[in-house]
Amino acid sequence: MKKTPMISSSSSSSSKTLDSSSIYLKSYKSFTEQSSSSSSSLQSSLLSEQSSLPSIPTDLPQPKLIPKTRFIVDGFRYSGNYSVSYFLSHFHSDHYVGLSSNWSKGIIFCSKVTAQLLIDVLKISPLFVIGLRLCETVCIDGCQVTLIDANHCPGAVQFLFKIRDENGKFKRYVHTGDFRFSSSMKLEPLIKEFVGADAVFLDTTYCNPKFLFPTQVDSVNYVVDTIEKIRNENIGSENEKNVLFLIATYVIGKEKILLEISKRCGCMIHVDSRKLGVLGVLGFGKSETFTEDASVTDVHVVGWNVLGETWPYFRPNFNKMTEIMVERGYSRVVGFVPTGWMYKVKKDGFAVRTKDSLEIHLVPYSEHSSYDELREYVRFLKPKRVIPTVGMDIEKLDSKHAIAMQKHFAGLVDEMANKKEFIRVFHRRSLKTDEKGMDDVSSEFSEGLDKENSHKASKKNEPSEPLKSCSDLSLNSDVGFVLESTFPQQEPGSQDLEVSNDKHKEGMVQELRLCLPIWVTRDLILDLLTKSGGNIVEAASEFYEYETEFHEQVTGTNTPSALIITTPQSNSAVLSESPVKCITHQGLTNILSQDKKLPTIKHSTKGTLTPKKRGSQSDRMSKKKVKSSSVRESVGPKQPAITKFFSKLVPNDSQAIKSKTCIAEEHQVSENPLPTDATEPYKEHLDQFLQVLNGSISRNDAASILERAKGDLNVALDSYCKQSGGCLDKKGDLPLCSSTVQTQSCDNNSSLDDEERINISSSSVQGISTENATATLVSLPLEKYSPIEHACWRSGQPAPYLLLARTFDLVEGEKGKLKATGILCNMFRSLLVLSPQDVLPAVYLCTNKIAPDHANMELNIGGSLVTSALEDACGTNKTKIKEMYNNFGDLGDVAQVCRQTQTLLVPPCALTIQEVFSVLRKISSETGQGSTTRKKGLITKLMRSCREKEMKFLVRTLVRNLRIGAMMRTILPALAQAVMVHSSNLSHDGRLESLKEKLQCISAAVIEAYNVLPDLDLLIPSLLSKGVEFSASTLSMIPGIPIKPMLARITNGVSEALNLFKGRAFTCEYKYDGQRAQIHKLTDGSLKVFSRNGDETTPKFPDLVNIIEESCKPDAITFIVDAEVVAVDRKNGCKLMSFQELSSRERGSKSSLITINNIKVLYHIVLP
Repeated sequence: MKKTPMISSSSSSSSKTLDSSSIYLKSYKSFTEQSSSSSSSLQSSLLSEQSSLPSIPTDLPQPKLIPKTRFIVDGFRYSGNYSVSYFLSHFHSDHYVGLSSNWSKGIIFCSKVTAQLLIDVLKISPLFVIGLRLCETVCIDGCQVTLIDANHCPGAVQFLFKIRDENGKFKRYVHTGDFRFSSSMKLEPLIKEFVGADAVFLDTTYCNPKFLFPTQVDSVNYVVDTIEKIRNENIGSENEKNVLFLIATYVIGKEKILLEISKRCGCMIHVDSRKLGVLGVLGFGKSETFTEDASVTDVHVVGWNVLGETWPYFRPNFNKMTEIMVERGYSRVVGFVPTGWMYKVKKDGFAVRTKDSLEIHLVPYSEHSSYDELREYVRFLKPKRVIPTVGMDIEKLDSKHAIAMQKHFAGLVDEMANKKEFIRVFHRRSLKTDEKGMDDVSSEFSEGLDKENSHKASKKNEPSEPLKSCSDLSLNSDVGFVLESTFPQQEPGSQDLEVSNDKHKEGMVQELRLCLPIWVTRDLILDLLTKSGGNIVEAASEFYEYETEFHEQVTGTNTPSALIITTPQSNSAVLSESPVKCITHQGLTNILSQDKKLPTIKHSTKGTLTPKKRGSQSDRMSKKKVKSSSVRESVGPKQPAITKFFSKLVPNDSQAIKSKTCIAEEHQVSENPLPTDATEPYKEHLDQFLQVLNGSISRNDAASILERAKGDLNVALDSYCKQSGGCLDKKGDLPLCSSTVQTQSCDNNSSLDDEERINISSSSVQGISTENATATLVSLPLEKYSPIEHACWRSGQPAPYLLLARTFDLVEGEKGKLKATGILCNMFRSLLVLSPQDVLPAVYLCTNKIAPDHANMELNIGGSLVTSALEDACGTNKTKIKEMYNNFGDLGDVAQVCRQTQTLLVPPCALTIQEVFSVLRKISSETGQGSTTRKKGLITKLMRSCREKEMKFLVRTLVRNLRIGAMMRTILPALAQAVMVHSSNLSHDGRLESLKEKLQCISAAVIEAYNVLPDLDLLIPSLLSKGVEFSASTLSMIPGIPIKPMLARITNGVSEALNLFKGRAFTCEYKYDGQRAQIHKLTDGSLKVFSRNGDETTPKFPDLVNIIEESCKPDAITFIVDAEVVAVDRKNGCKLMSFQELSSRERGSKSSLITINNIKVLYHIVLP
C-alpha cells in the first residue's frame, strides 16, 4: 500500500489556520477508502450534516480539557464522539494510552518529532496526525495555539492556548505536559505573553517540598565520572574488560545521559532493536553512538525496572543483574537508575546499593521539574489558578488531593484577579454600560449618600435604628452578640433604614449585599460603594481584600437590637425578652483610604458604646450561659459536641429542664450546684472499670489505678493487666469493653441504672487491645500448647486477624527455623479446631499471596497509595511518615508507631482473617476510573480496625514484604505437622516423640505435592480431608496449573562444575539465550504458556502458540511441555537472537508490537 504523506508536512507549514472538523472529515473519508470499510463514525456523520457534536460529558477529567473548547490534551483514553481535536504533549505511554494503530476518532496535534513516532512506532495513520512547528502560532478552530519546548524528552512540548471569549477578550491557558523548568523559559518571548494567564495546567509529578534534586548536568556528570573512575581502576588488571555498565531508561527519554557517556568515554552504547528504532526517528539511526551488537561495548541500556522497582522506595533486583552478568560473560556489573524519585543525596555522594560484585547507583536525574522549580515557574507566570495534571484523585479540581496540591502555590497566583472574577458572576448589571451612564449613576449615588450622611449627623445623639425586620438578622457565631439588660427599648418609628428612594442606588446596595457575608452592615456597604465610585465589582474586591480587618472592627462595635430565637417546637422567630446589643458600623471610609498593608486599623464608635464596668463573676457566667443556650436552642436538637467524649461525665444542665418549660425559662441560668456524685473523680468510669474487672479488686484500688490513668479506661486496664500478669477471668476469657459510656439523665441528681450501662461481653471480639498473656502462648512447645484453651477466640467465632499478627510478631523474632515452624504449627492447630474454614485464607496471608501464581491476581497498589491511606487512618502526614521510614526502614513499623500514638473515641471493630483476605481480593479486582479512590477506601477501613500488631503486618502485606523469614517451604510443613498432631490427638499423651518421623514425612510430602501442583486452593482442602493419610501421590499435575521448575545452580566456571560431579559421568547441553516456558494444552483444546515463575505469558507469545498448534497431533488431548524459547532471525539464516528480543515484548494482546514467526522451540520435555 502506498504510504500517505503526513498532513502536517503541508498544512502546518503553509497555512496558519486549521479547521479540525474539515480536516477530520477529509482524513476519515480517505481512511475508510484505504481500509475498504463502509462504516462511519458518529463524529463524521454529524459533521457531514453540519450538526453539532454531543456535549462534553461531565465525568471527563478536568485537567484533560481546555476550557471553552473541545480540545482534549493527553486524554486519549477518554476519547469520544464529542471531540475531534486531540493534543499530545510527548511520546510517553502514560500520555498516549488509548492510542492504537486503528485510531480514527480525531486529529492529533503534536510536535513533528512526536508525530513521526506515532506513525513509525504506534503505526497510527498519518491522516490523523498533524505535526506542528515549535514557536509558531497556528489558529486551530478559531483558537491560537503555540508549541514551545518542554525540556522533558525529544518532541515534548508545552501548549500555549489563546481562546476568545464571548466578550471578544482572550482567555490564556498554559498546558505544560511533562516538563523540566529552566531559567531560559523566562526569557522566551512567547511565554512572557502568558504572564497572568487564566490557568496553568501544571506537571505536578514532584509537587512536594521533599523533592529537591540537583540539576541534570550534575547528575549526568556523576554517571560519566563513575564509569571513567571504575575503568581507570581496572586498567592493566584482569578485570579490565569484565565490568558491565547498565543504564536503565524508558523507551524514549534519558538520551542526554547516553550521548554524554558516548562522547566523554569514547564508546558506543548497546540498545535493543526497538530502542534503536526510536532513536532512528530522533535522528540517531545512522550515527556511531548506538549499536545492537552487545559485544562491541561494555555500556548497555536496559529497560526500566530491570535493575529494580523505584516506588515507594528502591528495591534492587540483584537476581536479574546476576542473570545478565552470566549471560553476557562479565564478572562485575555496575548499574545506574536515573530518576527523580531517588531525590535523597548522601553527604558523600549519591546512594549506592551493593551485593557481592553487583552495585547500583541511584542517580537523582529527572526530566520533571522539582518542587522549587514548579514554584518558580508559577511565580513567573502568576496565573489566576493552577490545575494539577499529575497525582492521585486529581480528576476533579474540588477533590481533597487537588486542593491540597494547589495550596503549594498559594501566594504565587493572582488571587485578586480570582476574587474579581468570582464577584463578576454576581454582577447582574450589563458590562457594556457606556461610560457616561456610569458617571451619571456614580454622581447620583454620591449625591444620595451626602443626603444620608447629613440625615445621620442630625441624629448623632439618638440611638441607632434597628433593622427593619427580624428577617434581616440571623444568628451567626461571627456576629458577636452581647447581652445588655438595662438597655432601653427602641421607638417603632426608628426602624426605617431607607434614606433614599433612588432606584439606582438602592439596587446597587441590594446587589452588593448578595455578594457579601450576612454580618456586613449597610453602612459598610455604602462606604464600599462610595470608595469604588459605584462599581460593584471593585467594591466587592476591596471588601474581600480586607475582609479580616472589616470583620474585627464590625464585631468590636455593637449597638442595641433584638435577638431572634427559634424554638425546637416551631420554626417561627420570636423576640427574646432580654434585649441585646447588635452590630453597627461607622467611619470605615478611613480604612479604604489607608495604605494597602493596613498595619493598624482603628474604628470610631458611636456614643452609645461606652465601655461597661466589668460585672461580677456570677453575672458573667449567667450571660455566657444564656447566650450558649439560646444559640443551641435556636437551631433545634442536634448531636452532642465532640468535646463531650473527652470531658468528665457530669450531668448536662440542659437535660434537667422539663420539656414543658417556656422559652424564656429555658434561657435562665440554673442556680443549683453540681450533684455530689459528680464531684467524685471519674465516678462513672470507675463503676464501669469495676464491672469490667468483675469486682476482682477493691473500689479504692480501682479508683487509684483509674486516677493514675487520668480516667482513661484503656490505660487503666493495661496497667491492671501488667500488674496482675493478665486479666483473664476464671474461665480464661479476656474481658473486653467499650471505651465510651453513653448516658441519659432526666435530672441533675440522676445516676445510671444497671440496665442503662453498656453490656460488657467477654465473648465479644470488639473492644480494647491489650498485649496480655495469650499473646505469647502460641510459642509454647507442641506438647504444652492447648489449641482451645490457649487460643484468643472461642469456637463458633471467626478467627481474628490478631492471631496471625501475634504469630508473625513471634516468628519475626525467631532465628531458628524449627522454633518458627513450631509457632506456626500451634497457630494452625487452633485454626483446625476452632475455625477450620479459615485455614486456607490464613495460609495465603502467611505466604503473602491472595491467589495462586498462575491466576495473575495481584494487589496492584503502590507505596504511595498505602502511605496516603495511612495518613487518613492515623491522622498523620507524609513528612512525618518519611522521617520515621528513614529511621525504621520499614513501612510496617512506621504504621505501627502511628497507630500506637493515636487515641480513638470508640474501639474499632476487630478484623477477622476471612475479612482481611476477602478485602485484599476485592482490592485486586478494582479497575477502571475511580479505582484508586475505592482501593484507598478499603485500605483505610482495614487500617482503622487494626489492634496491637495488626497494623504493622497489614501494611507489610499491602507492600508485599511480610519480612517474617518464613516462606512457602516453612508454612506448608507447619500446616502439615498441625494436621498430623490434630488428627493423631497425641499431643497430651506423652507420645509426641513418636510422631517426629511422621511429622517429617508429611512435611516432605506436602512440599513435593506443591511442587507438582502449586495451587493452594486444591492442595489445602486435600491435606485437610486426607489428614495423616496424605501423601505426595494424592495429587497429580493438572494442565493449566504450572509446575514449579528445577533451577540450575550458577557456577564460576567449568572447573567448579567438574568438582561437583567428582569424576561421575554427566551430560552437557548448550545454554540457549532464551526464556524458560511451560506450554500446557488443556482439555478444552486451548493452549497456555507460563514463565518459570508461574506467571501466564500466553498473550506475549502468539507466534509460539501458532507453532504448537501446528505441531499437535489430533490424539494429543492434554500435555505439558517444558521448553526454552529463543528468538530467531529467519531473514539472516535463522540466526539466534538475544533474549532481549523476548523480554522487551509487551504483555498484551496480539495487537502489540510482536513480530509473528520469529520464535523457535529449541528443546522440550513432555511430562506424562
